[in-house]
Amino acid sequence: MAMAERFEARWLPFRFVLAVVLLVLTTDRASVLLRAEATPIGINYGQIADNLPSPARVSWLLRSMQVSKVKLYDADPYVLSAFLDTGVEFVVGIGNENVSAMVDPAAARAWIQRHVQPYLPATRITCITVGNEVFKGNDTELKANLLPAMQSVYQALAALGLQGTVNVTTAHSLDIMGSSFPPSAGAFRADVAPYLQPILSFLSMARSPFLINCYPYFAYKADPGNVPLEYVLFQPNAGVTDTNTRLNYNNMLYAQVDSVYAAIQALGHADIDVKVSETGWPSRGDPDEAGATPEYAGTYIGNLLRRIEMKQGTPLRPSVPIDVYVFALFNENLKPGPASERNYGLFYPDGTPVYNVGLRGYLPPMDYSQGTRKVRSSPVFLC
Repeated sequence: MAMAERFEARWLPFRFVLAVVLLVLTTDRASVLLRAEATPIGINYGQIADNLPSPARVSWLLRSMQVSKVKLYDADPYVLSAFLDTGVEFVVGIGNENVSAMVDPAAARAWIQRHVQPYLPATRITCITVGNEVFKGNDTELKANLLPAMQSVYQALAALGLQGTVNVTTAHSLDIMGSSFPPSAGAFRADVAPYLQPILSFLSMARSPFLINCYPYFAYKADPGNVPLEYVLFQPNAGVTDTNTRLNYNNMLYAQVDSVYAAIQALGHADIDVKVSETGWPSRGDPDEAGATPEYAGTYIGNLLRRIEMKQGTPLRPSVPIDVYVFALFNENLKPGPASERNYGLFYPDGTPVYNVGLRGYLPPMDYSQGTRKVRSSPVFLC
């Protein structure tokens, strides 16, 4: 036997064993990371883009970051399937364009049977949002149909035996507030309150949370000369004292949340939890969008995540850890509007972090070696 043949004969078994060992080591490393204790960080997973990684790869990325909660704006079957048996909690959404149809009980039941029931319990769907920022627009029919649609979805869940497993709510923009400072004087707009009063009664009955989208960045962008940067970025500052409660607020987000609590209480409810369904800071914007930089975005998100990990509450409810969904996972290149709208992501679509906030994750590379796209076993580690 020639030297080359003898070497190849001995090398092949060794190469096979080496490949198996490396695969086991890689798998074990990934498994340890995926089993690590999850932190109470929620992430909004938007998909208004044409260059995002597959849901299977995103599943690896989010779990490696120890993200425990994900919020969707729809009920994407590919995403829900990619998170089977992962333990990650999901909020799924019914878009504004479908809200009025949900008033029909049969339509609501069919939607749940198609988009929710098939994935339970393997995928942990815990909440359905019916519409998003409905009161920001001028569609009076949509506003009038919101509560009946929520009630219809809730009743359909009950009929299917899912009441208590999946709750029902809707997400609001902060411009539903007529007054937000001082926080104790928080009040809903006069034109919105008649809609919100019965919605609050529904949320109280259903034991569902009130979701609010809060962006201190908007306040800074609108008036950078008078809104202290330290106050909106969770940096050390003297804070602002509420003259009614004597509570001190050292950041705008907590003041916004407590103003919503005050507005809810003013309408007679003290039993509804407020959750921040969106908050974020853009890393890039148009020339007239002050503060849209990677530095400020990283500071805002990094300081916020530290407070979430500390299970910190607001001054009004210090014992109740603030519940936040960061916006967003990826930059979304097809979102309309100013440049900032396309630059709220923690990651670029290729998995590269937009800025460093201490989250460690990995996105498996794609394997095109056999002419088909599939996720390879070995991960790429990112910081």
